[in-house]
Amino acid sequence: MNWLAAGLLGILQGLTEFLPVSSTAHLLIGAHVLRFDDPGGVFTVMIQLGSIVAVMWLYRAKLLRVVAGLPSDPEARHFVLMIFVAFLPAAVAGALLSGFVKRVLYTTPAVIAASFILGGIVMLIVERNRPAPVVLNADHTSLGRALGIGACQVLALVPGVSRSGATIVGAMLLGLDRPAAAEFSFFLAMPTMTAAFAHDLLEVRHHLGTERAVEIAIGFVMAFIASALVVEPFLKVVRRAGFVPFAWYRIAAGAALLAALAIGWSW
Repeated sequence: MNWLAAGLLGILQGLTEFLPVSSTAHLLIGAHVLRFDDPGGVFTVMIQLGSIVAVMWLYRAKLLRVVAGLPSDPEARHFVLMIFVAFLPAAVAGALLSGFVKRVLYTTPAVIAASFILGGIVMLIVERNRPAPVVLNADHTSLGRALGIGACQVLALVPGVSRSGATIVGAMLLGLDRPAAAEFSFFLAMPTMTAAFAHDLLEVRHHLGTERAVEIAIGFVMAFIASALVVEPFLKVVRRAGFVPFAWYRIAAGAALLAALAIGWSW
C-alpha cells in the first residue's frame, strides 16, 4: 500500500510542480488523504529531485549552450545573470522564513484553501487586465524585470500560492507574454528548487535510511516521468487558452477544501 501511495504522490508532485496550482499544497493534502507517513519529510524532499532533474533534462540542450557560451557569448552571460537576480529574493526570504512557514503555515489547511482561491482570483484579474506584452522571449527579460519576478516568487513560501503561479503572474504583469512567462518560470525553477532541495535535505539528513529506499525510488521516478510529460502540454494549453482554466481549478479546489474543513475534516 505504501508503494502505491508513493507512486501516486510522485505523480502528483510531477504533474503539479510546474503548473500554477501549488505542488506543495497538493502533496500536503494528498499525503493526508492517503494516510502516508513521512517522518521528517524525507520522502517529500527526495521526490522533488525527480522534478528538478526532469526540467533540466527537458532543457538540457539550452543549458549546455549557455554553459559553453559563458566565456564569449553576451547572451549566455545575460541569461545566467538574469536567473541569478531572479533567484536572490526567494533565497534570502527562504533562509529567513522557512522555519515559520513549515511549523505554522504547512499545518494550517485554511491557509492553503485561502491561497488557492485568492491566487485563482488574481490570475483571472491579471488575464483580463494584463499590460500588452513587450517581451516575447524569456531570454530577453531585463534584469529589472527579472528582479521583479523574483520578488513575486517570495509569495510562494505560503503553501497554496504556487511558485510557478506567482512567477508567471508576476512576469505577465511585468510585460512578458504567456509562453515567455511560463518558460521564465521553468528556468527560475532550476536554481530555486535545487536550493530548496539542498536546504531541506540538510534538515532531514538524520532521518535518511535504507528502510524507505524503495518508496523514495518509486516516488522519484514517477515525479520525473510526470514532470517530463506535463511541460509541453502545459505550454500548448497556455498558448491556446491562457491561464484561465488553472485559475478556475484553484478556486474550485480552495472551495472544496473549505467545505471539507467546515464539515470537520482536518489534519
